Amino acid sequence: MPGALLAGGALAALLASTLAGTTAHAGGPVFEDPPDDAIVIKVATVNGSGCPQGTAAVAVSPDNKAFTVTYSDYLAQVGKGSKPVDFRKNCQLNLIMHVPQGFTYAIASVDYRGYAHLEKGASSISKASYYFQGSSETTTHTHNYDGAYDDNWQATDKTDYAHLVWAPCGELRNFNINTELRVNAGTSDTKNTTSFMTMDSTDGDVSTVYHFAWKKCGTR
Repeated sequence: MPGALLAGGALAALLASTLAGTTAHAGGPVFEDPPDDAIVIKVATVNGSGCPQGTAAVAVSPDNKAFTVTYSDYLAQVGKGSKPVDFRKNCQLNLIMHVPQGFTYAIASVDYRGYAHLEKGASSISKASYYFQGSSETTTHTHNYDGAYDDNWQATDKTDYAHLVWAPCGELRNFNINTELRVNAGTSDTKNTTSFMTMDSTDGDVSTVYHFAWKKCGTR
């Protein structure tokens, strides 16, 4: 895989808002502090029209509270100058997650960012799902946007503690992330205008941030 697809890097600017260290839940367990030992994430495979080879990078935050996926060529569009297949783009990441022994993790929340220009009458959808290899439990979130719209977009998905999907303790299970951007022309003028949606930026500062929840194996 390209060198860009390696874990590591400082992401303080993107990770200003992360999970608190130990958070109590009424009538239930608590989030543990992140383990001190470093997490290592390696990209097993990356496929999709939204992430051509070398255009997606993964990095773990120094405090083990989150990891980010940064895209540099993730654009869906319809209308003038676009191809018929451009209205939908997707990306499938298969990640090998090495976490410290005695701990398990879940994805507590995800922050998505990008930019959209939608002409009047057009609309767009951002969709994401993630699951552990071999598990039937899949977490899926969808966000809809309507034109006219011309601005940055941001969406945050949070999962209630009771519905968190935890990685199996003592087992190495790959973590799969599937994302999709779709732009629908609707009643917009596709001969003279273009509507588009991105999950990227020209300077690489726009990322999807996945926030961890941690607990020690054997706790409920």
